Amino acid sequence: MCKLRHITADERLALQAGGSMAECWDTILVSEDFSVQQVSRSRFEGRVEIGRGAVVIDSCVADYRIGADAVVESVGRMECRRRTTFGNGVRVATINENGGREVAIFDRMSAQTAYVAAVYRHRPEAVAALTRMVDAYAESRADRMGEVGDGARISGVKFMREVRVGSRATIEGASWLVEGTVGDDARVGVDVKAEEFIFDTGSHVGGGATVERCFVGEACILDKGFTAVDSLFFANSHCENGEAAAIFAGPYTVSHHKSSLLIAGIFSFFNAGSGSNQSNHLFKSGAVHQSVHPRGCKFGSGAYIMSPAIEGPFTVVIGHHSRHHDTREMPFSYLIESDNASMLMPGLNLTSYGTVRDIDKWRKRDRRKVCRDRVNFEEFNPFLTGKMARGVDALNSLRDGDPDASLYHYNRTTIKSTMLARGIKLYNRAIAASLGEMLRAGTPSADGAGCGEWVDVAGQYITRTAVEALLCDLESGAIERVEQIDERFAAFAAGYSSYAYDYAYGFLHSLLGHLPSQQEVDETVAAAENIVRSMREQTEADRRRDCSDDMSIGYGYDYSSDEERRADYKNVRGL
Repeated sequence: MCKLRHITADERLALQAGGSMAECWDTILVSEDFSVQQVSRSRFEGRVEIGRGAVVIDSCVADYRIGADAVVESVGRMECRRRTTFGNGVRVATINENGGREVAIFDRMSAQTAYVAAVYRHRPEAVAALTRMVDAYAESRADRMGEVGDGARISGVKFMREVRVGSRATIEGASWLVEGTVGDDARVGVDVKAEEFIFDTGSHVGGGATVERCFVGEACILDKGFTAVDSLFFANSHCENGEAAAIFAGPYTVSHHKSSLLIAGIFSFFNAGSGSNQSNHLFKSGAVHQSVHPRGCKFGSGAYIMSPAIEGPFTVVIGHHSRHHDTREMPFSYLIESDNASMLMPGLNLTSYGTVRDIDKWRKRDRRKVCRDRVNFEEFNPFLTGKMARGVDALNSLRDGDPDASLYHYNRTTIKSTMLARGIKLYNRAIAASLGEMLRAGTPSADGAGCGEWVDVAGQYITRTAVEALLCDLESGAIERVEQIDERFAAFAAGYSSYAYDYAYGFLHSLLGHLPSQQEVDETVAAAENIVRSMREQTEADRRRDCSDDMSIGYGYDYSSDEERRADYKNVRGL
């Protein structure tokens, strides 16, 4: 805010003549170059500060700072009645609707910091330390006056109370905004109702969305009547029409249908089909159950899961599943309802063009500028390679236990023997491709820190060892500020390719039984190139099937020849 002064007697008379009034003109401060043309037909209560070039028209404003070149127009009431943190420090009961995983939100929160707070509850001292840091940060953001940032525009809003609005943010036609932060360049639209919230930089909440105790991350969109309570949304998530309750929506969580419900769970790079649903209440202990639907999972139309349950990454779920499956070590699978049971097809999604398309499109659809959330887009990575390796071990153990079986039972799912054999083959091929690609893309790190198991922390691939070190430093007090947590994740991200090389080299070491020579590394890279080429040929064949003439049924409805029908099909599909 620029240097301010009191309104002169002549300005006061001119403002009153223009239909403006104040409880006490002595508490109204303006920029040195203030012009009475900036204000008309408005009422001021308490202390109000008006920055250079700011405009206030047809509004009631109480205890607010209005930044340079901001516009406040036709606002029924914009007030700050008490000292507030503007949503910072609000507890959000994410993942488990019954509580126990509350995250204290703040306006610079990353997906990784939120994940640590929500997921690592087996380390209560670390979580408590993190929460204290957030509370300290929230206190540093507290103020007795509300704020409208430079260049922000607020118009047609019915009611705002204890809301901080960032620079260049836009709020148009919102109904009710209470106790929250609207970040820089964020947009809030018509009929939005929100309470105890933070809308991060570049986010968009519009179209009658209703939000209560939520964090909406950078470049996220909630629109078209979507309702959300006790939920966190990160990096490019896009939800419309449906409902969310107590979810951790990792990057690129998508739900577009009116009948879809996301409840009590972790979602990431996720797509909800129409009518998809989960239930977390077994009418026994209450709504205490939760599920995990990790990176790349998709629900077909009408899919249903009874919590608790967990799938492997990139699993396609079709039908109803109520037996609490655990397929976390079977990535790239299909989970299909069959005879009232859950049929698992391990690795089958590796052959789908849809998987390749998804991995490719996420990077292209990144709308962020700040990029506080750390997101890995690499197709071949240590996390998924480790999952596939453990999947192969599990499948081999099943087959070795009963070589002649036609059907196998695995964690409350069934696997046909033919699909088991195919899964082993698909996983082994993908593992070989991954090792070669990671060796090709990186160089060894100085300390071999990429060896061992990897995890996916809300979109970032990182070693479990690095996460454990972070937790230990939270517990010991070596980490004192929330910013230091993101610095840790950023440092690991900067060295990702070298750490991935370490993992692949260590994996190859375990396969060979000795340290790989450079020739063996080169051979692994060359073999991977051939395997990736073969995999692409397979997924391309899948794409061609989806684009074949057999799929032109329903096109060229009034055609008089097959040529016209095919022309209609190809022109519409852009083939």
